Amino acid sequence: MSAKSKRLIAILVVGIVLIGTALFYLFVCFVHPIGHGPAGSDVSRELFSGPWTGRPVLLVGIGDSVTAGFGARRGYSYFDRLITNPPDEFATLRGICLSTVLPKLQFTNLAISGSTSLEHMERELPRLATADSKVVGIVVLTTGGNDLIHNYGRTPPRDQAMYGASLEQAKPWIENFDHRLNSMINEITARFPGGCQIFLANIYDPTDDAGDIKHTSLPDWPDGLKILSDYNEIIRKCANTHTNVHLINLHDTFLGHGIHCSQFWTKHYDWKDPHYWYFVNLEDPNERGYDVIRRLFLIEIAKSASQLK
Repeated sequence: MSAKSKRLIAILVVGIVLIGTALFYLFVCFVHPIGHGPAGSDVSRELFSGPWTGRPVLLVGIGDSVTAGFGARRGYSYFDRLITNPPDEFATLRGICLSTVLPKLQFTNLAISGSTSLEHMERELPRLATADSKVVGIVVLTTGGNDLIHNYGRTPPRDQAMYGASLEQAKPWIENFDHRLNSMINEITARFPGGCQIFLANIYDPTDDAGDIKHTSLPDWPDGLKILSDYNEIIRKCANTHTNVHLINLHDTFLGHGIHCSQFWTKHYDWKDPHYWYFVNLEDPNERGYDVIRRLFLIEIAKSASQLK
């Protein structure tokens, strides 16, 4: 083989390697495969094999777009799936829903997409009437996420729209959320003289604990993870303080399913399901994400079934 031929082959090999490397980089950094099929934890069928209570039960959704179901087809949000199974339910989840075990179940979803924790107090809670003493409540609540991200840095940071704030700047707003959340829990509880169980979700992180939100074309936010952590700590403490409040840990469950889901060398990479659980707007789940959330709520609600009697 001539020297010229060898050079051409070498150039060709190097070119293929460079193109392959570039394609690999583009895939792991910018492609977010959604996957298909069930997602999240298994739910014990045994827990849903018979009625939990004969009392009237009111399921109430309060909060932001996660509870409102933004981005999901009708019947495929987590709230809808708590009530009943969609027509094409996965075989392992058929019959596993609240309508199976709560024969006198009623429901209302007061959640508003894009709403902040203050709006949950001022716009949603006033629509929740005091229930009859015979009724027991199940309340599912997602709150606080929009307090952090509103305006996405397009305006100076402020309470209820903190994007871009420093931790020091956000401290009084974080304290406001603490007071607001506990007041909200007290008001919800007061609406149910016959008792209620509240299932409170914390806030997930689409950067998979990396804090590099700038890679989504949004402005950099150096203290974003610190402020998120403080919000989640308030949510955790609230669940520990109120005996009828139960934490739904979205944050830890969703790690590895954000913008780094394809990067197998990262800490939270999920080898069993290396897929993206967020909608195209980044802040809401996609339908597989809603499946995950539905399962988390069902598991925690089932643990509290004895408190509904």
